[in-house]
Amino acid sequence: MAGISTDVLRTGKKYRLVNHGEVHEFTVEKILANGDFVVKDSLTLERYHLNELIAYGKGKDYLLEEIHPDE
Repeated sequence: MAGISTDVLRTGKKYRLVNHGEVHEFTVEKILANGDFVVKDSLTLERYHLNELIAYGKGKDYLLEEIHPDE
């Protein structure tokens, strides 16, 4: 499955990001004017900016995908 672009992220939707061997599942809470997003981690419930997860670049394993309710 091909990944999606950050351009299609929507508030209230759940996503999975794989980057540099790390997997993060989160819900987008807010879209910021600078193109960043405030997200809430599904496991830790921590809030952070999406740009923090890709601050060191996109690895060879980079994949961003929407998590559908039936998954």
